[in-house]
Amino acid sequence: MEEILKVESLSKRFPGVLAVDNVSFGLRKGEILALVGENGAGKSTLTSMLGGVLSPDYGRIFLKGKAVYFQSSHNAIAEGISMVFQELSLVSTLSVAENIFANRHPVGPINNIRWRRLYRETRDLLRNFKLDLNPMVPVKRLSMGQQQILEILKAISTDPVVLILDEPTSSLTEAETDYLFDEIRKLQDQGMSFIYITHKLSEIFRIANRVMVMRDGNHVGTEDVSEVNEAQLVSMMVGREIENVYGAASGSPVSTEYFRIENFCCEGAFRNITFGLQRGEILGFAGLVGAGRTELALSIFGAEPRDSGNIFIDGQPVTILRPSDAIKNRIAYLTEDRKGQGLYLSMQIRENLIAPFLKQLSSPIGFLKKKIIDRHARQKVEEFALATPSIYQKLLNLSGGNQQKCLVAMWMGIRPEVIIFDEPTRGVDVGARVEIYQKLRQFAAAETGIIIISSDLPELIGMCDRIIVMRQGEITAEVLAQDFSEELILSFAAGIKKNVNAGESRKRN
Repeated sequence: MEEILKVESLSKRFPGVLAVDNVSFGLRKGEILALVGENGAGKSTLTSMLGGVLSPDYGRIFLKGKAVYFQSSHNAIAEGISMVFQELSLVSTLSVAENIFANRHPVGPINNIRWRRLYRETRDLLRNFKLDLNPMVPVKRLSMGQQQILEILKAISTDPVVLILDEPTSSLTEAETDYLFDEIRKLQDQGMSFIYITHKLSEIFRIANRVMVMRDGNHVGTEDVSEVNEAQLVSMMVGREIENVYGAASGSPVSTEYFRIENFCCEGAFRNITFGLQRGEILGFAGLVGAGRTELALSIFGAEPRDSGNIFIDGQPVTILRPSDAIKNRIAYLTEDRKGQGLYLSMQIRENLIAPFLKQLSSPIGFLKKKIIDRHARQKVEEFALATPSIYQKLLNLSGGNQQKCLVAMWMGIRPEVIIFDEPTRGVDVGARVEIYQKLRQFAAAETGIIIISSDLPELIGMCDRIIVMRQGEITAEVLAQDFSEELILSFAAGIKKNVNAGESRKRN
């Protein structure tokens, strides 16, 4: 089969780090090549060179048999290589149409934007991809999943020969992922080639033809998807075998209910939510976009208002109206958006690790106790195996997996009795996932109650003792471990089935 893209001996060095080391590979016309590896393996650096964002120190890139040299992403797009980054580049205040055709607006004779043509072309593009979006709506009104798909559509609109997708499903529901895969296959049938970066190994077997593995900046190997399994890929990625990604529970949850939510309501978000959480239990929340899971979590934590509802801890009513109330009651909330809401990327690791409990580490007149802070930070760096040369390192210099581990370590400083974890492994490589799962198992073994909200059903099934399913702001089902299956949970989430025992979460104990 014809090779549309060929890479020879590509290398890139940063101060103290050889990020990509003499990597060579080929991409065939109409092929979907999955690219996998742990955070820091060199995937993003490699594809950034292909997409014109970075210049290689050594090596050559051939596109359609011709050597190409990119000075910018605009050069790469002009030659036929477009890239969708993991971090969205959309401008939230601009419309759908303005974002899709950014820097490519149709203009008139005096360089004025031809708005009617812009909206018409956007409608045609949306119609071709079966997207029911208003071209004039500001992007900030779209869900995260819709924004992710719009970012991909923006790249497709440049008519690329090669499209590089970096974690394209990180914000998508299962239904949105199915839609995206259908559209990718249609474009593949038309001859478009893809490099598909993902940490979700199960996706590789659904969408890719071949899979390329990187480790420590090196090309470890490329295999036909039909000739490899998930365990072999993990071994290639981490250099060792991992038998069970999710680990095993060390025992059953304590039968006593510790934490309880009763009759939580918030107009337009959720209604009549009641459930209990036992000590040491890992309770999952499943649902499609708009189910109200994140809104519910934020309300429990006091970060969003509610119209009614009560919280009980150890059978006693507690008042939580703001996050400081939750922290006092030793409830931690780990947001799904670690970069936007959970961490302070421009600050040092040590400063992030003490953020939820600054007051306890301050003197009576408000000065921070540096020695205590540094000791605490070093302890957490060691405990959570954060890969960093110093606690004074800025957090933005850490990989996504280490940033996520830092988020967990940060909240462990309050010694929580209840942890609410929203999308715990989004954008995290398999090695860091295993470490996070191990920590959650340890917390549960220490009788901490854990709530996991996740769009990754295998993650919920692999980690949880019980799963509550929400749909359109209501609890529609409670599924016990012995009944777990993706098909059953999705059928409840989509409203295809109703659980006759959906009220059990209200009746426990």
